[in-house]
Amino acid sequence: MKNAQLADLIRPKTIEEIVGQAHLFGERGVIRRMLAGGRLTNMIFFGPPGTGKTTAASVIAAQSGMDFHKLNATSASLNDVKEVLRQTGNVFGSGGVLLYLDEIQYFNRKQQQSLLEYMEDGRVTLIASTTENPHFYVYNAIISRSSLFEFKPVAPADCAIMLRRALAYLNRENQTEKTASDALLLQIATLCGGDVRRAIGLLENTYFAADGELCAEDVRAFRSGVGNFNDDTHFDLLSCLQKSIRGSDPDAAVFYLGRLLASGELLSACRRLQVIAAEDIGLAYPQAIPIVYAACQSAVSLGMPEARIPLADAAILLATAPKSNSGDAAVTMAMADAEKGMGGQVPVHLRAPLYQGYRYPHDYENHYVAQQYLPDDLRDRRYYTYGNNKTEGAAQAYWEKIKGKK
Repeated sequence: MKNAQLADLIRPKTIEEIVGQAHLFGERGVIRRMLAGGRLTNMIFFGPPGTGKTTAASVIAAQSGMDFHKLNATSASLNDVKEVLRQTGNVFGSGGVLLYLDEIQYFNRKQQQSLLEYMEDGRVTLIASTTENPHFYVYNAIISRSSLFEFKPVAPADCAIMLRRALAYLNRENQTEKTASDALLLQIATLCGGDVRRAIGLLENTYFAADGELCAEDVRAFRSGVGNFNDDTHFDLLSCLQKSIRGSDPDAAVFYLGRLLASGELLSACRRLQVIAAEDIGLAYPQAIPIVYAACQSAVSLGMPEARIPLADAAILLATAPKSNSGDAAVTMAMADAEKGMGGQVPVHLRAPLYQGYRYPHDYENHYVAQQYLPDDLRDRRYYTYGNNKTEGAAQAYWEKIKGKK
């Protein structure tokens, strides 16, 4: 076989050939209608791997007639962006430059900020892609100047269309007539959880193992030998990691962390561990929040494979730490009241800059004085309940002693 990946060799070249993402490229798909209307804007594609983000960028570039350049933020820098502009010369005299920046989450804030210059003066139309939530990893100013489009896992029936194309290509290239049933192609597509690239790779392995008819036994054998192939989605694994830590099972926590890291989900794992530190450990061991943050920063700085070590330490620390969700429960209740429109009129003595009637706690014994802080319609509301743990128990005993004297 050629050195090129099969998925690249059979990549769709027109909108009509794209499988899945009907909400974007179907007959009434929003991107399809936008292109038909002669409009091309900065875009951010987000969604799981293998769902067609790179393919979509290539097709859009071909239809637009723009000079297309592709960079991957895991290895590229701003100097690479500048080199693209230098090579293209007078871009204003052509159709312009369409830059596809894959994995934009690996550009730091400063690098992303610097992209704005090229976006705002029209030298570059940017299509960025990420497997992460762009609101967490993409600079707000870039988001505000772009349209966000979600790429969803490709349905098995749609993925099977690409698998049939792949099978036909392999037969042409190898001058054979191997076959595969529709049921087998659907099985491969289902096993790969909406990731077309993985499905094509699994089909290709099965193809070269087959004598004539591709069989389910070979599919299962190749699938079991590839760690990235799994029935769980990206979000399932994150959920399993959090539930294992919440349930104080360090072995399960390390296992699901390992699954995520083996699948290339370093940033997702870091973000979820930081969420867990605040949501599930919280005030029972508040030091966990900065400790886990530092471990995640270290992991991102180190990169894989060494990143696994500080993240494993963080996961075990969280799983074996005392637990409390009192902070999360409190703010959830408070937000619910705020969304109902309650507490609109804050107490007069708390308003700035008047301060009529406000009593300054530091002027009193133990830096505390009883006064109303919540609005009148919520004055008796209690959002926070002390958790049953050593840290919160000590705080509760302290304040019961202080407030009981007033």
